[in-house]
Amino acid sequence: MEFCPNCGAMLLPKDNKLECSCGYSKDLSETNSDQYEVAAKVKENDNVIMKGEDMNLLPTTKEICPKCGYNKAAYELRQTRSADEAETRFFQCLKCKHKWREYD
Repeated sequence: MEFCPNCGAMLLPKDNKLECSCGYSKDLSETNSDQYEVAAKVKENDNVIMKGEDMNLLPTTKEICPKCGYNKAAYELRQTRSADEAETRFFQCLKCKHKWREYD
């Protein structure tokens, strides 16, 4: 997510650019466009039904799935041991939904 250097509003994607309501725009060249991921737009007439398990409300990170090798996963931190020990990181692959954990 980027913000406008002129007014501070959030820049929105439009036609291979990031644009602001104040008129500022930033071109996305091939060298930096891989940083931005824009989902397909939903048409007004489309009836979209999403189940709870289809929505990812967790933050995502670049983590390689040990099952399928995909490089993006959702994660959350939980305190599973005593308070003086590190948190446990739980990951879920965004492609195959495989879940795993990592300890420090």
